[in-house]
Amino acid sequence: MRVILSDPLASFADVFTDIETDRLRLRPLHEADRQAMVDIHTDPRTNRFNPDPPDVPRASAMFSDWLAHWAEHGFGYPAVLERGGTEVIGMCGVRLRDFHGEKVLNLGYRFRPSAWGKGYAVEAGLAVLAWCARELPSVPVLASVSIANKPSLRVAERLGFTEYTEEMYDGAMSRHYRR
Repeated sequence: MRVILSDPLASFADVFTDIETDRLRLRPLHEADRQAMVDIHTDPRTNRFNPDPPDVPRASAMFSDWLAHWAEHGFGYPAVLERGGTEVIGMCGVRLRDFHGEKVLNLGYRFRPSAWGKGYAVEAGLAVLAWCARELPSVPVLASVSIANKPSLRVAERLGFTEYTEEMYDGAMSRHYRR
């Protein structure tokens, strides 16, 4: 783990611990989560608004990048499980991202279709945002959502994000929210 005292994010490298909500547990990703994450991120239903959905090798590479972010920073996109459960039902968390020359925390979430419609994205998102406010208060949080993805637009608004700008992002016209 790289620790640079002048880096405001370095001091948080060991801070993330499991987050529990009324119904969910968010925990750091582990190598054992790779297949679940690949399955979730390659499911055509979870990619219906994605103009360039990942195939298995690309989803696996994304997962490797997420693990590397965890190793370097001590936080990232946690796995989401129902409290008391063992199946990974999704992910919801933040990673560092450069947005127009500014370091921001990118809020990302994706759930298995079997977990849709239960309010899990909002519940997990609120828990992650509370963690960010407590542990990384000086770093803005951004959520980028395809304007065609009405369910995710509603989630971003329910999480208290305000519209920041619209532009092309990852091959789709996207609304970038900031909090």
